[in-house]
Amino acid sequence: MSHAAGGCGVLIVLGKAEDGAPDVIEERCRQEIRKLLPLAASLGQPILVENVWNQMFYRHDGPPDQSPDQFIKFVDSFHSPWVGMYYDVGNHWKYAQPADWIRAFGHWCVKLDVKGFSRAKNKFVDITSPDDDLPWDQVRKALDDIGYCGWATAEVGGGDLKRLTQVREQMQKAFGV
Repeated sequence: MSHAAGGCGVLIVLGKAEDGAPDVIEERCRQEIRKLLPLAASLGQPILVENVWNQMFYRHDGPPDQSPDQFIKFVDSFHSPWVGMYYDVGNHWKYAQPADWIRAFGHWCVKLDVKGFSRAKNKFVDITSPDDDLPWDQVRKALDDIGYCGWATAEVGGGDLKRLTQVREQMQKAFGV
């Protein structure tokens, strides 16, 4: 569908940790993605794993210094340029430093989902709002460091022209545009 609609990548979400043993879920996902690799390559559509709050490859109740190593190991296990990361910056501010993850992902970081998050309030907030304590300056620097030139999608509630204008302004502030 992405190719037919003019898209340039397919976002997938791995299973949820409560669906079974992590190694079983991981292997099942790996097998299914491998089946899709020839099609992804023929259509020029990378398969992009997003780091959603599904408790895969991180500890939900863990500290804010968790490593992206398990995500990287999973994506790298395909040895394919057609598997990468659709990194959600706001999703992992609770668990880690987004800039560190971006640098670690490097070329695997193909697209971004963007939302604000407040560690102080432990909840999602508007991008760059006073409650958003995510270090956007560090995110921008990390994206520059890896030569990022992909999409950044605001994953926020929509609305009328006023709301969309606000979201655009927040994205511009976050990315220093």
